[in-house]
Amino acid sequence: MTGTAASPVLLDARAKEARLVAWLRAQRSVLLGFSGGVDSAYLGCVAVAVLGPERVLAVIGRSPSYPASQWAAARAVAERFGLRVLEVDTHEMDDPNYAANPANRCYFCKSELWTVLGTIARERGIATILDGTNADDLREVRPGRRAGAERGVHSPLARVGLTKAEIRLLSEERGIPTWSHPSSPCLSSRLPYGTEVTIARLQQVERAERALRLLGVRGDLRVRYHGDLARVEVPAAEVSAWLTSGRMKAMRMAVQSAGFARVAIDLRGFRSGSLNVLAGVANA
Repeated sequence: MTGTAASPVLLDARAKEARLVAWLRAQRSVLLGFSGGVDSAYLGCVAVAVLGPERVLAVIGRSPSYPASQWAAARAVAERFGLRVLEVDTHEMDDPNYAANPANRCYFCKSELWTVLGTIARERGIATILDGTNADDLREVRPGRRAGAERGVHSPLARVGLTKAEIRLLSEERGIPTWSHPSSPCLSSRLPYGTEVTIARLQQVERAERALRLLGVRGDLRVRYHGDLARVEVPAAEVSAWLTSGRMKAMRMAVQSAGFARVAIDLRGFRSGSLNVLAGVANA
């Protein structure tokens, strides 16, 4: 950005960041639920810059639903920006309410996460617990937010009005590598509501998505689980490129290597929250 005038969008984002900095400065110490995604990576980096490493603890909740690629991104950001990290196991898979995969599955997941992190905060005398909820998230139905609110978790990004796009801009300005990373929700989000969440199914989805990344799929990617069928979503602008016979064959082989018998490409491309959709696909 050096030597060029900042855009009005960036200036507005910087103003919101200034409010975020002021809010963080007023906290004695913070514990951050740290997934390593765009939002929590940005919040963690700003927090440690404002408060220093001794007053910020980033906690990663490890479970079968947490992608290994996300863990690697979280650890890389933490090492580069001096974030203290604690890794703990969470056990949402042991909760039959979560495993049944109802529409409010995220509530049970976040209830487990914030209960575990709340205990850590109390044991260490940490005053404030944070999550990476942004302003866009407030416009969506997110059952997990209720679990955080019930346990006193603060959402400073949403509080100051920072959107995902603004967080990406500010992350790029700070040199945080996650600024361009696609969103990566938990692996359970690939299973249709009502389909039981099992470790085997999560691992199968993760293997398929890893194989597609190695094949060259970039940007937003989801392998939606439908029993023996995998429905693949790639960015809408990339769909036509994957419909050639050679690339479709390569995609089919990559996904079948993860254990799926059938593979279909969703012709509408990636859409957040489309886990229950089966219409509008082409067999690979």
